[in-house]
Amino acid sequence: MADLSRDRRASEDWSARQYLKFEDERTRPPRDLLAQVPLDSPKRVADLGCGPGNSTELLIERFPHAEVIGVDSSPDMLRQARARLPRCTFVEGDLSTWLPEPGTDLLFGNAVFHWVPEHPKVLARLLRSLPPGGVLAVQMPDNTNEPALMLMEKVAAAGPWSAAIAQANAARNDLPRPEDYYDLLRPLCGRIDIWHTHYNHIIESHAGVVEWFKGSGLRPFLAPLDAAMREAFTARYTDEIRLAYPARSDGRVMLKFPRLFIVAVR
Repeated sequence: MADLSRDRRASEDWSARQYLKFEDERTRPPRDLLAQVPLDSPKRVADLGCGPGNSTELLIERFPHAEVIGVDSSPDMLRQARARLPRCTFVEGDLSTWLPEPGTDLLFGNAVFHWVPEHPKVLARLLRSLPPGGVLAVQMPDNTNEPALMLMEKVAAAGPWSAAIAQANAARNDLPRPEDYYDLLRPLCGRIDIWHTHYNHIIESHAGVVEWFKGSGLRPFLAPLDAAMREAFTARYTDEIRLAYPARSDGRVMLKFPRLFIVAVR
């Protein structure tokens, strides 16, 4: 995962511990993305938005002879990644301007580019930087129309915190349509594959759903608030989640989570 973005530049750094509370669920999409990467033995691989290193570890396992580097803008995420994979190189960088070293064969971006301003242009720039046969593989949440995301905006607009959150520009924009990505990237590559997967994550409780989003989508909503307002916002959001996601027969909660995948071969 991990998100390199405007809210990563907010007052609080991303929390690797919070993100990793749901490591198994968060690592499933990069596994599915990596399974579609048509490379056997790349020499150099970059994990963009590497977060705490869970996706980087997948790349090392898949390509044990490659030079694998992780790039992230969050110091806390990078600390966790270096502790997890001490032999791997991790660098701090902003994907809005970052470029790979010449000869990089794979740019792998798991749950990061939806946070990058004007990310379609960034994807095109990165794809152009690859050598013939190089691969850009990207996965992004496409869930802005799901209740969990829509309720963040609803709660944000209805409380004493509304002005602070509005000033922080916390709401996330919808992704472009798959057709738009295709028309932008297809002229730059020899082959492109674009698809959606809808995951149904089983979460222990409604509070667990809120904990999930504290590690990602809730961050820009909570970051501008003081401790008391954060607690009040979270309590109201939890109430809304409880109404929107009825408990299943065993008391657990099913969280529908659509994601968009792109694999482009230069």
